[in-house]
Amino acid sequence: MSKKVLYLFLLVLLYSSAWADDARYNVSKLRLQYLQASKEEAVAKQFHKKMSAYSENDPLLLAYKAASEAVMAKYVWNPYSKLKQVRTANAIFEDAVALDKDNAEIRFLRFTLQHYVPRYLNLSGQVEEDKDLIISSLQDYPNSGMSKPLARTIRDFMLTKDHCTEAEKKILRNINI
Repeated sequence: MSKKVLYLFLLVLLYSSAWADDARYNVSKLRLQYLQASKEEAVAKQFHKKMSAYSENDPLLLAYKAASEAVMAKYVWNPYSKLKQVRTANAIFEDAVALDKDNAEIRFLRFTLQHYVPRYLNLSGQVEEDKDLIISSLQDYPNSGMSKPLARTIRDFMLTKDHCTEAEKKILRNINI
């Protein structure tokens, strides 16, 4: 009898810890946390701590782990530390892209980092490649697998500032999302 109870207890424990991990790394919540982290240092530190603990190989979650490294570069004052954060982010992004090279969200997250890194650091080598995939995926919407809110967010971001050429912006403006 006690072996059955122990077995049942372990089964419930394993199930609940797996559920907790899934809840902890919910992509919808990570998107919001990343957005907040880019605006608030305290949130960035919490987001970074949470994502630093992630040790699996889900490509999208790896991309958010990379994004957490990148956002921390904004809040460290030492130039060496900033560069270290960006290099770490780039390395993790490489792993994420290698696992899912056609995922527009992964490419968008990497684009947001590499677009703002000074070109002389040679850490922005995939900006054009990522931008092309992002635009292509948006043109393929809704067949691209992106949700409507995500597609709108990405399109709206790409239309701001100097993220795209005028010709690319014209294409993006004509996409009905």
